[in-house]
Amino acid sequence: MTSGSLLAAAGTLLQLANLTDRAALRRPPAAPPPVTTRVSVLVPARDEARRVAPTVRSLLAQQGLGDAEFLVLDDGSTDGTADVVTDAAAGDPRLRVLAGTPPPPGWLGKPHACAQLAAAARGEVLVFVDADVVLAPHAVAAAVAALRGPRPLALLCPWPRQVVIGPLARLVQPLLAWSWLTTVPLRLAERSGRPSMALANGQFLVLGAAALARAGGFAAVRDAVLDDLALARALRRAGERTGVADGSGLATCRMYDSGRELRAGYRKSLWAAFGSPAGAVAVAAALAVVYVLPPAAALAGSRTGAAGYAAAVAGRVLAARFGGPRGADAVAHPLSIVAVLGLLASSWAGRVRGTLRWKGRAV
Repeated sequence: MTSGSLLAAAGTLLQLANLTDRAALRRPPAAPPPVTTRVSVLVPARDEARRVAPTVRSLLAQQGLGDAEFLVLDDGSTDGTADVVTDAAAGDPRLRVLAGTPPPPGWLGKPHACAQLAAAARGEVLVFVDADVVLAPHAVAAAVAALRGPRPLALLCPWPRQVVIGPLARLVQPLLAWSWLTTVPLRLAERSGRPSMALANGQFLVLGAAALARAGGFAAVRDAVLDDLALARALRRAGERTGVADGSGLATCRMYDSGRELRAGYRKSLWAAFGSPAGAVAVAAALAVVYVLPPAAALAGSRTGAAGYAAAVAGRVLAARFGGPRGADAVAHPLSIVAVLGLLASSWAGRVRGTLRWKGRAV
């Protein structure tokens, strides 16, 4: 319990360092210069009719991009996604809707959709945006400026702010950013070429087309459930540099509309986050020791446990800019960890049984 409390405090101190060090977490400019290279903004969309219209409108409202193109790939949708995109574009000639083809054997759906988009794109810089992401008007220009800045990168992930709806999302979604802020020294991670230290979030990715080609394109990650992270690692293996930026002021993402959607989304992919069943067990044990045992001990009167719990709550408050009510749910952090452990167990059970599916496709 003492070691768990100490590790909780260490994680929060690392998070504080990451958030305050501009060389660790990149800050896209609030007033970016006009983009002088051609940009292709690319959206893979499968059954996103309910959510894609605000995304399309936010793309076409982007400022400072010059001769940009906007491509939306309808990946076999059955809910009229393509029609919604066309209506939202209102005849804007910069946007084209592409009809996707089914993934061939050995490919998962999203990597194949992204590969089709990359093949059709004409830009030097590719900006991948999920169909549930809404961008601020300066978002793409700011992200390109951060990508091409004094320390240029091949891939940059401006991490969006998560819009959380419902009690399960309020418990789980804020952990997306909190997890890497408390475990990864960002300054070292960006400077390191090690694939294991790469970070990425496919909700909003900016990368050079030439660098993508040198890394083997999306064919290099054709069967990756966590294709965004796999892509960052493939780029690093090809000798490229990748990094992460604070995108909380650039983009918002509403991943799930209900607890059922959230459970299905995490169940299909969480098993892949830690490499193996042994890795998943080790991470689960560590999370329990650091973030569940100290508050349990605090309830029994342990001051050390109370200190560890307070450190964990402080860490959640620090990460609130990336999603969730600002600090209001931080006190439930132990419950957040328990919820994630339950989702992890369910994900591995589905993996072992071969029952994982997502949007009608086997994973």
